[in-house]
Amino acid sequence: QVRLVESGGGLVQAGGSLRLSCSASGIIGSINTMAWYRQAPGKQRELVAALNSGGSGGSGGSTNYADSVKGRFTISRDNAKNTVYLEMNSLKPEDTAVYICYIWGPYIYWGQGTQVTVSS
Repeated sequence: QVRLVESGGGLVQAGGSLRLSCSASGIIGSINTMAWYRQAPGKQRELVAALNSGGSGGSGGSTNYADSVKGRFTISRDNAKNTVYLEMNSLKPEDTAVYICYIWGPYIYWGQGTQVTVSS
């Protein structure tokens, strides 16, 4: 049984930082992409950051970020632990949303989401 466990959300003031983590268990086979999406009330789910196979995005992988978070958020992964992280700095009130872990490989898996609230 596949299980995704997210943690690290919470309430933070604008300008603050949070680190999200998503640990996957029970996945058999290679993981191609690990990513974070977010969904704010009344808005569509959007991709925040994605990390493709090959490591932390350095020599062996690739990353892509939403324009709104470039330079502030960093996605990374620990392949040995099947865990993906999202380091969020300089948080803004508009970053407030439920952040949802996404894993592709060999099927698509979604986490339950963790709430991030940024106060002004």
